[in-house]
Formats: sequence, structure tokens, C-alpha cells
Amino acid sequence: MEEVPTSVLSDDPCHLGEGPTYDLSSDTAWWFDIREGRLFEAHLGSGSIRVHALGRMASGLGRIDAERQLIVAEDGLYVRKLADGALTLVCPLEADNPGTRSNDARVHQSGTFWIGTMGRNAEAGAGAIYAFHRGKISMLFPRITIPNSICFSPDGATGYFADTARAVLYAVPLDPATGLPRGEPDVLLRHTGIGGLDGSVCDADGQIWNACWGAGRVDVYSPQGERLRSLRVPAKQSSCPAFVGPDLSRLLVTSAWQDMDAAARAADPQAGCTFLLQASARGRAEPDVKLA
Repeated sequence: MEEVPTSVLSDDPCHLGEGPTYDLSSDTAWWFDIREGRLFEAHLGSGSIRVHALGRMASGLGRIDAERQLIVAEDGLYVRKLADGALTLVCPLEADNPGTRSNDARVHQSGTFWIGTMGRNAEAGAGAIYAFHRGKISMLFPRITIPNSICFSPDGATGYFADTARAVLYAVPLDPATGLPRGEPDVLLRHTGIGGLDGSVCDADGQIWNACWGAGRVDVYSPQGERLRSLRVPAKQSSCPAFVGPDLSRLLVTSAWQDMDAAARAADPQAGCTFLLQASARGRAEPDVKLA
């Protein structure tokens, strides 16, 4: 396990911290507490942090432009105005199924948004992975139990996703111009040992940085599925990484205290905190999502 200089960005513990992203133009990181319906906004240069109540569970965010974001929520996709936080429904997502909610999500270089859903109690096969492309939602992969690790190679020609329940990370060929599949997913790696595959992000060299839930670490894999590094995270339930900072070399990692009793939380006092790791990464900026 590699130890790198690590600090606490936010000590406000998230029930289920997820979905971090970073807006390079404003030096602002965003992430969610899914279970509590909260959106965190952190300006890294000043250290200022704001918490926004969304009134619903949400798990992912894509920047539209300097004034708007697209929020992935339990019942649909919403445009959020930064000026006042107002939410406007763009399209529903499994809104007729109260047994599911959104989970992992990430924007492809083309502006297409991949979004995962899952059962609220992680029911087997209750979820799916969708694409929001040119203003419309389409299902890509059905019967997913816990969708995670959605990310894309630097050239946009390969997409990755995991089903945490199956302990498998898949790679699928994509059309770089649209972010839509051109073939079937293949198994890239099977996770073994402690923990499970949670959120991932892909760096400028095509390496996949994966938060290992239950193991308190971030694993770095080659595009061939070989594990290259393991970086310690000071909370057992590390959930999702994002590249942050002016040179995108640091790693923001969310965590969670979900399903931990009093004894488990006492043994893991930083569970739910959000961390900054001096990872010496060669990160990539997140692309904007396209509404149409």
C-alpha cells in the first residue's frame, strides 16, 4: 500500500459520498451525499465549502456551461442553475420505478452522459446503464446490480464500467464521436481479495483509478487490467475519485459511513470524510455534457 500526503478536504461526514467531479475553469469540486440528498461545492483555492440541499437523492453531475449543470437524480435528469440552485426536469429516468435510484455516472468526451441505476437495496439485476445522448435517454446495458466505474479512455474509443456485485470491470468499444457502444463488453479484470470495485476515473495515459470500497484505497490499473499502484485512503469505504487542481495531479476521494454501526464508525473515525491525495497523477479535465 502506497502512502501519499493526504489531507481532509471536508470533515462533514457523508452517509454515502459519491459522484465527485471538478470544474477546472472555476477551481471548484462537486460531490454528493446520495442518501441525504446533499450536493457539496468546494472552491479549492480558498477552501470555501458550501452544502446544497437538493430535496432528492442524486449521484452525478455534468457541467453544461458556466451557469448550468446537469444533475443525475433518483427520478430523472435536472438542469441546475448555479446562481440560485433552481432545478428543472429535463427527462425522467426510471421515475415509474420507486425501487431504483441513480448511482455512478460520467460524461464522455463527446458530451454523452453515461448513467447507472440500481435497486435501493442493491437488489440483483434491478439496475441498468443508460446513455443521455442528443437529449434522449437510451438503455445500454440491462440487469446491472451495482453500476460503478463508468469512465472513458483518453481517445474516447473505450468505455469502462463495473458491476460491483459481480466483481468485474468491463471494457466496451465506443464510437469516439458519440460515446455509444460499437460492440459488446468484454471482461477487463476480475477483482479478488478485500473490498469491491467502486467509482473510477481514467487519466491522460489511459490508466484507470478505482476506489476500492471496503479496502480504504485507490487502485490504479493499466488499460490491460494490470494493477500498477495502490494508494491508501484514510476511510475504509472509499467510494469514488476525481482529478483536481490546476494541473489535475491531485486526487479527490469520497467515502461513506453507510451500513456502519456505532462500533464500526468508532473504529473508522474518518468514514464519510472527503480527502485530497497528492497522487502525482496525470489527470484529465472533465468534458461538458451536451443537452442536445
